[in-house]
Amino acid sequence: MTYVLQNAVLPLDRDPDLLPLYVDPETWSVVDDEPVRVSSVAQLGNILGRTRARIVAGRRVSFGTYFNAFPASYWQHWTSVREVTLSVHTSGPATVLVYRSTGSGTKQRIATREVDGETTSTFPITLDQYSDGGWIWFDVAADESNAIFEGAEWATEQEPMRAGKASIGITTFNKPEYCIETLSALAGDPGVLDVIDRIFVVDQGTQRVDAEPEYPTMAAALGETLQVITQPNLGGSGGFSRAMSETLARPESDFVQLLDDDVRIEPESIRRSIVFGRFASVPTIVGAHMFDLLDRPKLHAWAEVVDDAPFMWRALYQEKLPHDFSRANLRQSPQLHMRLDADYNGWWMCLIPVEIIREIGLSLPAFIKWDDAEFCVRARDAGYPTVSVPGVALWHVSWVGKDDSIDWQAYFHARNRIVAALLHSRTPDGGTLIRHSRRLDLKHLMMMQYYAVALRHRALRDILSGPDHMWRNLATAMPDARSLAADYPETVTHKDSGVPLRARHGRQVFSRVNRRQFNNPTGVRLRWFTLSTLIAHWLHAPRPENVAQPEVEFGKEDAQWWRIPNYDSALVSAASGAGKNIYTRDRAAFRRMLVDSVVLHRQLRRRWTVLSRSYRTAQPELTSPRRWAETFENIR
Repeated sequence: MTYVLQNAVLPLDRDPDLLPLYVDPETWSVVDDEPVRVSSVAQLGNILGRTRARIVAGRRVSFGTYFNAFPASYWQHWTSVREVTLSVHTSGPATVLVYRSTGSGTKQRIATREVDGETTSTFPITLDQYSDGGWIWFDVAADESNAIFEGAEWATEQEPMRAGKASIGITTFNKPEYCIETLSALAGDPGVLDVIDRIFVVDQGTQRVDAEPEYPTMAAALGETLQVITQPNLGGSGGFSRAMSETLARPESDFVQLLDDDVRIEPESIRRSIVFGRFASVPTIVGAHMFDLLDRPKLHAWAEVVDDAPFMWRALYQEKLPHDFSRANLRQSPQLHMRLDADYNGWWMCLIPVEIIREIGLSLPAFIKWDDAEFCVRARDAGYPTVSVPGVALWHVSWVGKDDSIDWQAYFHARNRIVAALLHSRTPDGGTLIRHSRRLDLKHLMMMQYYAVALRHRALRDILSGPDHMWRNLATAMPDARSLAADYPETVTHKDSGVPLRARHGRQVFSRVNRRQFNNPTGVRLRWFTLSTLIAHWLHAPRPENVAQPEVEFGKEDAQWWRIPNYDSALVSAASGAGKNIYTRDRAAFRRMLVDSVVLHRQLRRRWTVLSRSYRTAQPELTSPRRWAETFENIR
């Protein structure tokens, strides 16, 4: 039997920004080691359908793109598939050229075939040279007249390790229009529906998905496949745990595919992730990459890891992200040809085998933040890898225009990171985590961000109280954190009212050219800056005129922690650009919180071993399907 691993597809939307992710009908050169577009023959009019495109006479189109190249190294490393067949369907006079790359991005020709008329060109390929990395792709070049690309697929005759379907779990809070769009994309792709058992929409908001005018059409198209579940807001962890719980009750489902609500999907990516999960040598969490929904050629998340010593997440080659495919395609980007191994994948799109859930449990009752990373690290410790597969991706609202480290989410950032470390850190006393946490407190205090510090200290006190607090405040921690904002004036975003807010000494602008001026202090300068700032803020009250009116104004990018502490108050643009926040020094709050930070972090360090043992002992109950089921029943 033949199993299709990957279909060549063209964009669903007639959006020129998307073309570089699917086809590359352009001429490139290299100037000063940078890829440069010389000329473009890309036209939306040449896209004839989901799988068909016109190749203009005398032109060449490469399918060596993010969504249409085959990630050979991942299939070789993580599955037992060793023989694949590429089939390319064309009509008209053309030449089909097949290439591969090495882990360093070096291109090598595999095969060439001249064709005419309606032709299917097949290329058997062995996956045995891709341990470090590498893709396989094909180009189609038209001869003296136009040719038509009719489709292509990568297939194998090897039997999969598991053959069940996947249930999709979408967790949503007041984003019904996104959910309807996702349901529409799923309903319109029969190939995806063939591998889906159920679609669970876990609606935790007040703007209901099933109240949207388009919902009856979606419900009719999807039939019994679609199930909308309503429950109070338990955050991402509560919504996704509900989807996991419902999937466990479905014997037809071997996987649950978690999806965020504020996304645009590529349906073929969902099919690919399920197929990859079926062929994986061991039960494997299959993660998707993330593109920016508001700047769609930009890749923001590739492969993410958790560094054990600080117990902090990061993307591999973070300095190279975001990667803009409109400026540099796959073939001009050597770093994208390496095989990158992840520790975890964000739950914007993540496929989890049910056998992993049965062994290690559901999500922590974390509400949001770190639930995805903790789950994947827990799975890793049980012997189950997470693979972020290239060519499997969606578009999600990126972190540009957000700063959730200083809003109500600061509580969950602090608490869940430390809880995850107590559960999984392999370094004595959490390594450098406590020191890093204390430094974050100092940074926020010097920047007059007292609300964030108050939430972080609430998180530390809850952690010190023991693991039972996580179930106790699952439904209340978020509203409690938000209500605390009323005590902190810096949380008020002053919208444009027609009368501009002004600072006494105007806006401070810093050069992006003078790097010495722009960079933060390090080494001895950093220690001296921190010590002198803490002493000054402890000893000196702000001047009355700077309390009455902000002393200076900063744009968001200029409002760095080594600049703001030099002033008594600052008017700072919000990350979203929707207004401005006023930060004012409060000596009493600074003194109280600085002392609290020292005391709380000292307690955490002193009790780390005992707390770690307590949380690890409680982990089975924290992630228990039975306990989650009781929670869902009690909140109805």
